[in-house]
Amino acid sequence: MKEDKFLMFRNRLEKVYRHLGKQAKRLGVTCYRLYDHDLPEFPFCIEIYEQNIYVAEYKRRHGMNEDEHDEWMKRSIVAICEILKVSDENIFLKLRQRKPGRLGQYQKTAGKQSEFIVKENNLKFIVNLSDYLDTGLFLDHRVTREKVKTEVKEKKVLNLFSYTGSFSVYGASGKANEVVTVDLSKTYLEWAKRNMQLNGFADTNKYKFIQADVLQYLKTISQNSFDIIIFDPPTFSNSKRMEDILDIQRDHGKLINDCIRILKPGGKIYFSTNYKKFVLDIATIRTSLIKDITKQTTPFDFEGRINRVCYLIEK
Repeated sequence: MKEDKFLMFRNRLEKVYRHLGKQAKRLGVTCYRLYDHDLPEFPFCIEIYEQNIYVAEYKRRHGMNEDEHDEWMKRSIVAICEILKVSDENIFLKLRQRKPGRLGQYQKTAGKQSEFIVKENNLKFIVNLSDYLDTGLFLDHRVTREKVKTEVKEKKVLNLFSYTGSFSVYGASGKANEVVTVDLSKTYLEWAKRNMQLNGFADTNKYKFIQADVLQYLKTISQNSFDIIIFDPPTFSNSKRMEDILDIQRDHGKLINDCIRILKPGGKIYFSTNYKKFVLDIATIRTSLIKDITKQTTPFDFEGRINRVCYLIEK
């Protein structure tokens, strides 16, 4: 690759690091996204997790042979280390390749387990930058989590497709009366439990963890059971442990209505999806109280590069 291309990459990285680093410092944020495919020749997602750097290369047809790609990668990592002033030992590199279904999307990858604890809004979270495709903390929901925290006091919270339970931690921190955390994956449910315990939330009467297929689980809950529901499903899932295939564009109306049924009057659903072509089927949803809160829940490091939408739906 030509020298001027690497110079463009270095200049871009230096510019966004200077700009976003100042905002992060001012806001007290220590984990944030720095770069996301800003230049087509350098298709990386680069995220800062305190002293460590997560670098994911998006899979693409780059036209380089193996030796050329290795050299390109080495030079890219050198640039990242120099500009961010970190050692290459603090770089965690991944090839990011989306696969059908949630279990494919979050499959374990080969490599040494490397967990460490980071802070977000004075709460602690376990992240792992080497053993899974995703890190354990979705940075684009930082603002949404804080918003939920302010609304849960003395309320019952249901966190569906909970992943590692970051919304559950915020719910408990906001003094919710009860937080129910639901996910199909035993691995992530255990991770969620550890995140809760790490923050001192170990009361098994108040904080429940349920391994279940959300599509079936919703049918088992009584009407008017919860005040707030967090609903952040995968775009698509065909796990063998699920009875049905989930296609969020096709199925979201029915699933949101299932959530509305179990909400108490005046209750709220925080619904989000990363599906780029998503269109909300307003006609199907059994409430007119729907507000697009994507913009107000977008963190500073995702402005102009957010791929998800977020809705507040009230009963």
